This record gives sequence, structure tokens and C-alpha cells, in this order.
Amino acid sequence: MIKQIANSLFGGLSCLALSSVLAVSSTATTAQAEEYVLSSWLPPTHPIVTGVIQPWADQVAEVTEGRVTVRILPRPLGPPPAHFDLAADGIADITYGLHSFTTDDRFLRSRIGQFSFLGDDAVSTSVAYWRVYGGDLDAAAEHERTHLLGLWVHGPGMFHNNQHRIDEPGDFAGLKIRVPGGYIAELVEDLGATTQFMGPGEVFEKLSTGVIDGVTFPAEALRAFNLSPHIAYSMSVPGGLYNTSWFMVMNEDRWADLSDADRAAISAISGEVLAENAGRVWNQADAAGLADGEAHGVEFYAASDAVLQRVQQIASAREAEWAEAVAAQGFDGAAALSALRELAE
Repeated sequence: MIKQIANSLFGGLSCLALSSVLAVSSTATTAQAEEYVLSSWLPPTHPIVTGVIQPWADQVAEVTEGRVTVRILPRPLGPPPAHFDLAADGIADITYGLHSFTTDDRFLRSRIGQFSFLGDDAVSTSVAYWRVYGGDLDAAAEHERTHLLGLWVHGPGMFHNNQHRIDEPGDFAGLKIRVPGGYIAELVEDLGATTQFMGPGEVFEKLSTGVIDGVTFPAEALRAFNLSPHIAYSMSVPGGLYNTSWFMVMNEDRWADLSDADRAAISAISGEVLAENAGRVWNQADAAGLADGEAHGVEFYAASDAVLQRVQQIASAREAEWAEAVAAQGFDGAAALSALRELAE
């Protein structure tokens, strides 16, 4: 009887000790996990958020075995144009955005991903952009105070409006068009339209109330931002009227905080892998946007020869200006642009 009591007592103490050890171990494991905050400015339901950003964040936790987690904020820490600086200044750990939202010349070489006629497939064009801008043009050097996680482009940019078809170059005149800044803003101005810069979140209100007559967007936006009911005509150009270049970055100090193993694990799911996935998501979103536009009666048509010729004239001049500017930095822009187009085919 005494022996049974002793066994019961010491057995209970052993269980208690084991529970304490497990609790301490669990606490230690939790303490080792490091949370990184990602500021996201697109709507939470946007394909880039649901198909690119969130899956990448989930993968980070997986490949680091829970040591690193990424929390996507429900609201952005600032307006879209501020997002690179939010990461560079350490206000957010991770951000993404468009290079064209930044009005200064810090991302001059990134413009290679904005030109006309780059490619019709967002996967191959995004991968080409990562390889050429990220490689030959040293994209990392243009993203100072951050670690460059990813680069990609969207699908071929289109010209959407609710006033009339664009059959001749003169048809652009008088139209008020939303642009995302950068090369496409200059192109649309050169074509004769009036441009207005605004983030994607503002477009629906301005378009639906007649403040603007149209937008430059890939087909994806027709559905993603509910624009189809307010668009009548959508013009496409082989290889895209334009494109936009995207980045995803992490604050350099926060990147340095990671272990070598975790940096290697995160790098393996970023870079070209991220570019390929983003391109795939854009292709799917463009297909959904085209279907949504068709369901709402949008007239889709290819640019006329006259319009194409005018776009080519402007594009060639703008590309030459850019190549001259990057040559002053020691880079061969013309060769890089040729390589990007060849890779994107």
C-alpha cells in the first residue's frame, strides 16, 4: 500500500515535471519566432494579395519552420507612393509597390519594365524583368536601405475609355485619362490626352462620376476594381501599350536580423520564383478581367496601324532618352531592353 502511494506520488511529480519542461520548451520555441509586418495597400481581395503576397507570407513561415512569420496589415501604413520609403525607413518591415509611383529618379533603370511592346505573357515578361533588371542593370543598387525580395510586371497594358474608339492618333485628344506615372504618363501625354495620376483605389469613384474618361490598366483591373460597367472601349497593343514594374522589399536591418539559414530559405521562394508566380496570377486575373468586360458589353479591339505607328514613334524616342540616361550610369540600356524582349518572347 505504501509502495503504491509512493509510486503514485512520484509518478505525479514526474508528470508535473514533464509538463513544466514542455511548457518551458514551448515558450522558448514561441520566443524564437520573429514576426515581420508587411504593409499592403491593394484591396485584400485583389489577386496580387490573395495569389502572391499572402501565399508568399505563408511560405515564409513554412520554409523557416515557424521561426519567421509575416503579418499582412489589414490597412496600409501610408499611401501607395510611400511604400518603398516605409520599408527603407523601417516603418514597415516589408512592402511592395510600383516604381512609377516614385517621382524622383532613384529607380531610373527600373523603367525598362514599363516600356511598350515588352510581351504578351506576364510570366515570361516578369521572369525576364527579374533577370535583366535584377542582373545586368543591378536593381539591388537602386533599392538602397532595403533587401530586394522580388520584381515583376503585370500583363500587357491597355487603353480603356468610355467616350469613343481610338482609331486615329487624333482620337486621344481631349480625353482625361488616369495613369500610374512613369513612362505611360509621358506616352499618353505625347499621344494628346490629359493625364491624371492616382492610385488604383481612387479610380472607381473618379471614373464612375465622370472626373476621368478612361484609364490605362491591364485587363485585370476591369474586374478587380469594378470598372467594366463604366468602360465602353478597350484597346490592346501587341506586347502591351505599356507595362508597370513592381518591387517587393524588406528593410535591410530586418533582413540582417535573420539567420543565414532563414535568409537562404526565404531567398529560395523569392526572386525569380516570386516573379513567375506573380506573372501567373496576372495572366489568370487578365483572363477574368476580359470575361468581366465582355459580360458588361465592353468593346475590345486591336489598335489600328495608324495608332500603332504613332505609339512606335513615341516609344522609340522615349527608349532612346532612357538608354542615354542609363549610359551615364555605366549601363547599356539598349542591349538590356533587347535582351528583356528576347527573353519575354
